[in-house]
Amino acid sequence: MSRLVFVGSVNADTIAVVPRLPGSDERLLADAVIHAGGGNSATAAVTAARLGGDVAFIGPVAADEQGERIRADLVREGVDTGGLVPVPAGTGGASVVLVDRSAGTRAICTRPLPAFGIPDTERSARDLIAGARWVHCDHIGWAAVRPLLNPSAADGPRLSVDAGNPIPGFTPSGVDLYGPTVVSLRRAYGDLPVPDLLTRALDDGARCVVATDGARGAFVAGDPYASEPASANGDRQGDTRDEAVHVPGFTVDVVSTLGAGDVFHGALLVAVDRGLDLPAAVRYANGVAALSCRAVDGRSGVPTDAEVTAWLTQGPG
Repeated sequence: MSRLVFVGSVNADTIAVVPRLPGSDERLLADAVIHAGGGNSATAAVTAARLGGDVAFIGPVAADEQGERIRADLVREGVDTGGLVPVPAGTGGASVVLVDRSAGTRAICTRPLPAFGIPDTERSARDLIAGARWVHCDHIGWAAVRPLLNPSAADGPRLSVDAGNPIPGFTPSGVDLYGPTVVSLRRAYGDLPVPDLLTRALDDGARCVVATDGARGAFVAGDPYASEPASANGDRQGDTRDEAVHVPGFTVDVVSTLGAGDVFHGALLVAVDRGLDLPAAVRYANGVAALSCRAVDGRSGVPTDAEVTAWLTQGPG
């Protein structure tokens, strides 16, 4: 199996399930209060491991009791934690999440992580990245990963980016698997039709774009294994792989959408690495993300590969 390395945010989540989101100065009784692991890249890593991937995670974890729980959760899921970067006690990722039972939506308050980098002394983390087939990062991991990767190197790791959250200084140039939301693409390129948004991202140097659109599914264009981005290789201009394709989502009974986007990215990377063509890989990731919504937290509902394959084979809609 290829080594998949995920870099970026990791949180300890405290999740309260409430009948509705409270108003100002209002006190509500929660149906449940749950403690669980979270974070964009960390949840993507757990998903990839549960689906059978060979996975490592690199991220800032505090030297305190909360950090030890985070590490133990990742180890229990089969994630290699040899590249965790220690940060001072009390500064690790933590979030308070309110899940609206009536709508299945959520509100999140999160503690900002400290500035995160991978210094020369963190040889384990650097070696994990150098030996990876794919490196995936989020808005926290981008600045740490970018200086360590050479997008023009033929034999280096391929780069996947979850760009749903704003990333200062980000450009999709050289990104093999660019994963924005439709909303974030419109922030970057304006209020254009979705196919035009994907074309703009390809023109800016992404090798492929998978733009998620919530329960509606995702739009895809490009080729994550292209040797050159679309705008840099005249032979690819007009290639049908650069035409936007819509892959619908699935209708499920939602308990909570917490972490579903992160789950999608972890599943997508596994599917692409296994050689599925892009629309099939997105359909697989849509299925994994849909099934993850059957749980309150972002991880416990994530299926195994056998479970999601059987579910998709049955034709869920």
